[in-house]
Amino acid sequence: DEIRLDLLRQAAESRPWMIVSEMELLEEEQPRTYHTLCRLRDQGYELQLLIGSDWLKGLEHGWRYIKEITEEFGIAVMTRNQDDTLRMIVEDPYLSSISEYLRVIHTPETYREISSTKVRELLKDPEKNSEQIRKYMPEGLDLSALGIEE
Repeated sequence: DEIRLDLLRQAAESRPWMIVSEMELLEEEQPRTYHTLCRLRDQGYELQLLIGSDWLKGLEHGWRYIKEITEEFGIAVMTRNQDDTLRMIVEDPYLSSISEYLRVIHTPETYREISSTKVRELLKDPEKNSEQIRKYMPEGLDLSALGIEE
């Protein structure tokens, strides 16, 4: 958690629009996404939940408070891999029922393959996967804490 937080802070240094919060790390128990969104809203932020299109299929049964999240905040969906995100929404009865709360972001090809899940998998063997890990990380980050030297 601390390494991830440090990397996010490094990334935010050159991105004035980016804010890094350690709120969830300071909690005794991992809060639900809805509760985190509510707390950030109460602090004055206007926000939406951002997910990859690979998470769409799990929204109906895999998320608590999904009705509240969709209706109160909305969800921005980044297209992943070769997904046809709009088609996925139209063809799924649940997703089409909440489509007014979904905003599809047409992700440039360069970023469609990037996934934090994929990066975490690569980090299981950072020496072997260092080149691939660098490909997924923003330029200019000090990756030495991950075991990756310049």
